[in-house]
Amino acid sequence: MLFFGHRFIESEKFYHVFDIDAILTTPPASTLYVEFSESNLDIINYMQQNQLRFALKVSNITQIVYAAALNAAYIVVESDLAKSAQSIAESYLFDAKILAHIEEEDAIEELALLGIDGVIFPSAVVRVNA
Repeated sequence: MLFFGHRFIESEKFYHVFDIDAILTTPPASTLYVEFSESNLDIINYMQQNQLRFALKVSNITQIVYAAALNAAYIVVESDLAKSAQSIAESYLFDAKILAHIEEEDAIEELALLGIDGVIFPSAVVRVNA
């Protein structure tokens, strides 16, 4: 299981960007984080065209499939969607890893038993403004 933002497991940070200009202020080779929406398609297309590593935060099954088609490295879902997301990822052999967004360590056991690729705590996400 992958851990991002856990208090005693060192991990990479995700840089939450809100526009293309913000991408330019992130460290080289960083993983960018964007919420999936039509209004963010320009950012997503920019990341694809420039072969940047990114995570997409999605909220439903359709968006999970879109995120994989858009070549997201990570697909971030809420815990209640994690099992379905993982099942779809395994059925279609996604390259992306499924990460469940969690607030408390208590959720780790259940997600591990479900075979979820990893978890992401809020502390792993750094907000970036241009």
